[in-house]
Amino acid sequence: MANTIANTTQENGIFYDKVLLKRLVGNLHFVKYGQKRNIAKHNGTEIDMRRFNSLAPATTPLTEGVTPNGSDFTVTNVRATVKQYGDYVTVSDVLDMAGLDPVITEMAEVLGEQAAETIDNVIKEEIFAGTTVQYAGGVAGRDSVTAVLTGDEVMKAVRTLRANKAKPVADGYYIGFIDPYCAYDLMKDPLWQDVSKYSNKENIEKGEIGKLHGVRFVDNTNEFVAGNVHGTLIVGQDAYGVVDIEGSKKAKIIIKTAKEGGSADPLEQRNTIGWKVMFTAKRLQELAMVRIESGVTA
Repeated sequence: MANTIANTTQENGIFYDKVLLKRLVGNLHFVKYGQKRNIAKHNGTEIDMRRFNSLAPATTPLTEGVTPNGSDFTVTNVRATVKQYGDYVTVSDVLDMAGLDPVITEMAEVLGEQAAETIDNVIKEEIFAGTTVQYAGGVAGRDSVTAVLTGDEVMKAVRTLRANKAKPVADGYYIGFIDPYCAYDLMKDPLWQDVSKYSNKENIEKGEIGKLHGVRFVDNTNEFVAGNVHGTLIVGQDAYGVVDIEGSKKAKIIIKTAKEGGSADPLEQRNTIGWKVMFTAKRLQELAMVRIESGVTA
């Protein structure tokens, strides 16, 4: 008997969930490098993430028997509110009766890709809106940018992060999200080290294409583009956070048969396959991220 939507078993449901996630996980680079935060169920949709600001070095010698004044520390609260996202497709009962198993699998794959792009876009819109911006060529603003991305621009961004005391993300390296157009220009730098030339291939980050001047670059096909200007984002530890409710950022696949349509589908003609997630992304530390805006080679 064909695995139609009408007789989809729990085991098949698990299989389709894995199909969706297989298509999804491969595209989620932004999720990986964000600080993970979790809201327990039944505790609302908001969370305050604390950022303790650094204290100045205590360079004044202590006086014997005298208690110093001590320092005042400041805490910055960054509030994040999780939101729900999702979509579905409708499959007719005609396809169902014809034997739908391949269609379910194909739809789960397409929906998984859509879910991945949705999650990626939500995070991208948040983190690429950071306030620490470097314009290639040393120009004053985006409207004047024509220079392409170079190794020198990467070094300037790393200088900014180090001066801001931003900690590296992985093995002493910062992470750079770079699109194919900017990567094309940056790879021309004679010091560029392609991932295929790494001596230790076991520690390669997923999607990594190469490294330069203390930055490991991850391929970002979900590019930031404003007119003719492209953005490359370099981040350190805890630059941004990704928040969900007990794992709700994991896309859940939902299959509804025509028999479950009730009065909205009186002739039992429509089956649906869908997904939903509940999460948000939030910039936590502007000093730990630099967006380089550059032109690209035509």
